[in-house]
Amino acid sequence: MAALKTLVLGGYGNFGARICCALAGDPATDHGIELLVAGRSATRAQALAHTLGHGAQGIALDHQAPGLADRLRALGVGLVIHTAGPFQAQAYGVAQAAAEAGAHYIDLADGRRFVCDFPAALQATFAAAGRTAVTGASTVPALSSAVIDHLCAGWQHIDSIDICIAPAQRAPRGEATLAAVLSYCGLPIPVWEGGRWQARRGWAAPTPVQFHRLRPRLGAVCDIPDLEIFPAHYRVRDSVLFRAALEVSIAQRSFATLAALRHWGLLPHPEKLAGLLHRSGGVLDTLGTPLGGMVVRVSGADAQGQPRQRAWHIAADHDHGPEIPCMAAILLARQLAAGQGLPTGAHTSTGLLPLASFAPEFAKWGMVTDTVEEA
Repeated sequence: MAALKTLVLGGYGNFGARICCALAGDPATDHGIELLVAGRSATRAQALAHTLGHGAQGIALDHQAPGLADRLRALGVGLVIHTAGPFQAQAYGVAQAAAEAGAHYIDLADGRRFVCDFPAALQATFAAAGRTAVTGASTVPALSSAVIDHLCAGWQHIDSIDICIAPAQRAPRGEATLAAVLSYCGLPIPVWEGGRWQARRGWAAPTPVQFHRLRPRLGAVCDIPDLEIFPAHYRVRDSVLFRAALEVSIAQRSFATLAALRHWGLLPHPEKLAGLLHRSGGVLDTLGTPLGGMVVRVSGADAQGQPRQRAWHIAADHDHGPEIPCMAAILLARQLAAGQGLPTGAHTSTGLLPLASFAPEFAKWGMVTDTVEEA
């Protein structure tokens, strides 16, 4: 079987570089993937490709420039992995171009509208091309749904889902990621709560969150696809909540202050501060640690109808936390390179990967997981 020529867009960025490193040096894909590191800077793309070896090539490619489909076709690309966020303000141009070029498509999008509207917008296009497109191949909803499927296997119903990510203060972070989370800071977010849709303001009113191997933190509501996908997908009776808990409380409270300023009309576009905050964020690193993680809590009725509350925790030390958002895309790329079937058409990543498939990736980075029976 011929190698799958895989182009990683944003390939030298915070997440793209990690995906490139995994695919270029992975024995599972060493002969199955021909890697193209792509981004606006040919110099940076070529430098990373040279470091990676394994036949990787670096090319200049601006995904916003016209003629993207023609360029992908000329390069013979079979898979596009799109990591060049933020996705909150993007249209589907890269995915459309991939389909026109006859390529599969995977992205790491966490923008709620981008991910939730993706299947309806692109199903016909990718089905006609006989190719697969997967959006949200990241922590949410790929890993989060895998955890819920594991925790609630055989349950009669789910009452609540409560997810919180807890990044390490010292872990590498990208400006695009910061711009993405600031884009909804202070805005009303539709949340399934109390069995109905209610509005919660992004990053406002942080509340305590408990972790198994991390110290308690304050977490605030974030706008991610799970909030919209999971109530219907899992038929959740009461609530679906997603929060982010920064390690340094002054940082968490600063985001809450930005949310209040936007709510009061004093800061209409906090995302414009992303560059400044990204450059100055290191000032707080001495107050943090290299330990981050995530918790997924569920409650409901098990197969016997008995009430259950369970939680799944992961702890990532040594600043390895940013590897987690990359894992689903890596796993899906491996499947495509190996010729393992993925459904044609356009899909969110919800339920595409079992939790067991992530286990070797967790072990590779020394991450520890715990499943806790809370009631």
